[in-house]
Amino acid sequence: LGLVGESGCGKTTMARMLLGLEKPTSGDILIDGEPLTSLDRIAVARRVQPIFQDPYSSLNPRKSIGSIINLPLRIHKVGDPSQWKRQAEEMMELVGLPRRLYNNYPSQLSGGQRQRVAIGRALIMKPEVVICDEPTSALDVSVQAQILNLLLDLQKELGLTYVVISHNLAVVEHIAKRVAVMYLGRVVEEAESQTLFRNPQHPYTVALLSAVPTV
Repeated sequence: LGLVGESGCGKTTMARMLLGLEKPTSGDILIDGEPLTSLDRIAVARRVQPIFQDPYSSLNPRKSIGSIINLPLRIHKVGDPSQWKRQAEEMMELVGLPRRLYNNYPSQLSGGQRQRVAIGRALIMKPEVVICDEPTSALDVSVQAQILNLLLDLQKELGLTYVVISHNLAVVEHIAKRVAVMYLGRVVEEAESQTLFRNPQHPYTVALLSAVPTV
């Protein structure tokens, strides 16, 4: 699901609620029919994981790549220390990072590599839902396509559900099967991606699409 809308319309607030970091003032958030509020933070984190916007600030600069990726395993006490390194190395390969970077630090990596670390950390617990908040906006244009294609490959391989929040409508059109448009804190239109981009129904969606610059 792609979630689009102008700055301040509530997209990141929605993401924080889906992650259990904020409680909705009304209504319910359900995972497989269960209210999110009935689950504790650890249970939510096992099923829903985030990939943040800025790989330069979302990774601890004092931790090695390996310890960043296997941190969720250690927090949730999944497996034992002998397995953590192996699982982290396998995840590194899955997201396109060579194992030799295991003991490196974020400062030694490029922006694209750092975002791959963040993706690996999010996926190591095998979550059902991944919240991607502007996952490519802090990256060079040349790297954005690599990360988007990686996300699509991982979705097929691991059977993931993504909620992709983005200002970039081209990104959303490329990655999302369905799109929801937010305006002033409400979803004003939701449709299949191709349908929404070809034939928007809500006046705000029409204005949003007409504002996109074309080459």
